[in-house]
Amino acid sequence: MPTPTSPVAPPGGPGPGSRRAGFRPDIEGLRAVAVLGVLAFHAAVPGLTGGFVGVDVFFVISGYLITGLLLREAVTTGRIRLGEFFSRRARRLLPSAAVVLGAVALAGAWLTVPLRRTELEYDVVAAALSTANWRFVQQQTDYLAAGHDQSPLLHFWSLAVEEQFYLLWAPLLAGFVYAAAGAARRGRAVRSVVTAFTAVLALGAFVLSLRWTGDSVSLAYLGTPSRVWQFGVGALLALLPWHLLRGPRPLRLLCGWAGAGALLWCMAEYDASTPYPGYASLVPTLATAAVVLAGIPDRSAGASTEGPDSPDAPDAYGVGRLLGGRAPRAIGRLSYTLYLWHWPVLVLAEARLGPLDWTAKAALTAAAVLPALATMRWVEQPVRHSHTVSELPRRGLSVGVSAVAIPVVLALVMGTTTLRLLGPDAPVDVKGLPPGAAEGPHLLSRNGTPLRSGPVVPSPVQARKDFPPDGACEVAPPVTSSPRCLFGAADSPDRMVLLGDSHAGQWFSPMLALAAERGWALQELVKQGCPLPELSVVNPQLGRTYHECDTWRTDALARITKGPKPRLVVIASLNRYTDDQRLLARGWERTLKPLRALGVPIVYLEDTPVPGKDIPACVSGHTADPESCAFARSPARWPDPLARRIAAGRLPGVRAVSVNPVLCPPEGADCPAVLDRILLYRDDAHLTDVAAVVLTPRLERLLSEAGALPGGTGAAGAAGWTRVMHDDFEGPAGARPSADRWKYDIGTCYPGCPAPQWGTGEIETMTDSADNVRLDGKGALEIVPTRRDGKWYSGRIESRRADFAPPPGGVMRIEASIALPDVTGPAAAGYWPAFWTLGAKLRDGYTGWPSVGELDIMESVNGRDTFFGSMHCGIADGGPCEEPVGLTSGPRPCPGCRTGFHSYAVEVDLTPGAEEVRWYLDGRIHHRVGAARMDAGTWDRAVHHGLFLILNVALGGKLPAADGFTAGPGTEPGHPMRVGHVTVSTREGTTHS
Repeated sequence: MPTPTSPVAPPGGPGPGSRRAGFRPDIEGLRAVAVLGVLAFHAAVPGLTGGFVGVDVFFVISGYLITGLLLREAVTTGRIRLGEFFSRRARRLLPSAAVVLGAVALAGAWLTVPLRRTELEYDVVAAALSTANWRFVQQQTDYLAAGHDQSPLLHFWSLAVEEQFYLLWAPLLAGFVYAAAGAARRGRAVRSVVTAFTAVLALGAFVLSLRWTGDSVSLAYLGTPSRVWQFGVGALLALLPWHLLRGPRPLRLLCGWAGAGALLWCMAEYDASTPYPGYASLVPTLATAAVVLAGIPDRSAGASTEGPDSPDAPDAYGVGRLLGGRAPRAIGRLSYTLYLWHWPVLVLAEARLGPLDWTAKAALTAAAVLPALATMRWVEQPVRHSHTVSELPRRGLSVGVSAVAIPVVLALVMGTTTLRLLGPDAPVDVKGLPPGAAEGPHLLSRNGTPLRSGPVVPSPVQARKDFPPDGACEVAPPVTSSPRCLFGAADSPDRMVLLGDSHAGQWFSPMLALAAERGWALQELVKQGCPLPELSVVNPQLGRTYHECDTWRTDALARITKGPKPRLVVIASLNRYTDDQRLLARGWERTLKPLRALGVPIVYLEDTPVPGKDIPACVSGHTADPESCAFARSPARWPDPLARRIAAGRLPGVRAVSVNPVLCPPEGADCPAVLDRILLYRDDAHLTDVAAVVLTPRLERLLSEAGALPGGTGAAGAAGWTRVMHDDFEGPAGARPSADRWKYDIGTCYPGCPAPQWGTGEIETMTDSADNVRLDGKGALEIVPTRRDGKWYSGRIESRRADFAPPPGGVMRIEASIALPDVTGPAAAGYWPAFWTLGAKLRDGYTGWPSVGELDIMESVNGRDTFFGSMHCGIADGGPCEEPVGLTSGPRPCPGCRTGFHSYAVEVDLTPGAEEVRWYLDGRIHHRVGAARMDAGTWDRAVHHGLFLILNVALGGKLPAADGFTAGPGTEPGHPMRVGHVTVSTREGTTHS
């Protein structure tokens, strides 16, 4: 279906206002019906949703009149004077068009924002050169160009179609006439050959129109080849000897009234859901032909050519009498200039005033009569009837050339000036920006200092083209299967899959960075406008049900499930293909079922805000105050049933993460268009690639917290690392952690009780009850402190293996994704969650601490928004590790550690000459201890051996007390420490000993 916001064809073609031989007043009135339908449609007048069928009326009329004019000239003179023909066309059409184009070019500088202005000037050039239809075909068939404001010159597409028809049809007929020059009966020969050719051409073009309507509605609606058949129908009306047909008068009357009625029916019944042109265009096309045919003079009876009974006189009861009335003819004479003016008036008014209702649009359309009358009175008619201009064809052609050149030059001048204002559209340079923030309310890491003021990045003109650099991997609507599309370490056995529509594709750059950082491949399976949940939708570029989407989705899921098992599947999709939440939930379930069966982490990236307006264009007009381009939060953020189902634990194995708290903070009513100088959107719905890139650290943290992604640079999963243990705690809710990997510590001390109360003064009793240690059914382990009868209970588990160690000269990394107990203040007094290691020798009698080494990867006390890491070694009091405190990082701020998952890791690096232990939060080092801090013997006893892992939540003890609190009656039980995954990996060194 043509987006029936698309303007339709202009009422061009011949049609002098004065009565002469062959003049058809009913056709002049028919133009009025067509243009009024078009104007009512563009003004959104209720009940005329099909007014766009006026395009068919104009094309049929043009085919009929132009062919008749050329044929009469060929028969009477024996040739077709192409110079004279094109001179008449130029005088008739181009001066008025030039006035409108010039006015739009100038008005655009005042009424439109700079970015839209540059695009408008390109539209002026295309319209002046009669190629506007192909420019708009390219734009409207390009999914990635969606979301831009409509052009004030969109209606010039149909004038371009007519001009292209004239340019080809007149020389073609001239060629037939020239070929028949020696024929004895030239008129009959020309008519016969041209009729046969026209019939074949019209039939072929109609078949092509049907095909294109199924494949690309914009190409079918705007393309010249798919409209040729309608000109052909008009041409056949002029070519065949209808005037010789005998028939009863009532039949002619019925033909005319039936055609008029069919036209009105189409205008009332067709709408945006009508597949168009397609078969639906047959009705208005043949209806127009019926009205024209009914008015063809009947010369078969040999009637007099004078008086009321003249064959040229309209029948008193025919539709021609009504159409030939004074008012329809007056509107018909004005139809061309009225058509030219009304659409720019509507579009430019809305650009200045915002969206208008149909009454305001109707009033503006009526107001367009004034410039239309002025143009007809002082431009069209003087040039057209000028004896000086019409005396020689070359003068008319010169007028036409000038009418083309003037708006082109004006547009180029205006466009060049605006481009200088906007700046170059060179590739974006982000080197001057601070790094992306991993958390908090800012997009960029400010390091405690205000961000320097400056221009937005990317600039509006850069933002328009700031797409992900994924080549042809975001496949277009007609494509049913994605190419291979492997990026990064394409030969790696580990891969991440990015799956979904263009709202998944916008995350290509950060996903590639995260995959490459870990030595993984990234496989992109993304299709434009295709919902990832199994839904049936209509594609606006194809103008019909999106069958290609269903085929592509099936193929993509099959490739994932039958191919090498991925390490991670990241999914995303526009969240507004339907507002039926039950239908959407069922669609997601069908899509996720085969993915969940893989048993790998699946992360749903919640849909980003949809501004609903052209953000780069808005920002180009508000460079000093881009906050003016903010948009309302409510319509931009639709409810997300999938995220709710994931949060409720109804889709085990699927995790949801969201960057929306920074893109659209919950405390405001509006969402920003620009944040920390970053222009967030490239159109009305998609993030710029720059915004996606600076969100990479945040995504890395969120994915790590979700237990879906191991650490980054220097982390397990990067090139050269070997995973030696991993647990992502998948399983049903309430189940125990894997007995093959973990064992429970029970009671208040190790066997033989070498150190009562675990040597730290804790007050809890450790149990193996599911009340205290359990899987949550959503991919996480929970360790939960409880209180019964005034006594505290909790959980503590150790790895079965105690031989985790770096290879000689190599590195070992131990990492966990942890969300700390979400409790703070007095209710958190005494809480002491921890993730740590002990030397393997402690398993043999549990003696020798601290010399055998302890690495506290993460500890936090009393519900504070801080954590710390420590190393214990040497002797129990003092010594190189400053016991009993240890070599600690001190409190590190982490305000989000209670409310979300963060990645905590330690690396033991035995690289000769550079041995050290490093502590990480979310892939960034926050503490390190090198071998130089102590004597070689102490260092060797602390790190040159195997380790085992411990996860626990203690209550009370020396450390919480030293912080000022201990567990008491006000301490709340039941707040778990959640562990998303635990991973141990090693990397070989460059030398071995």
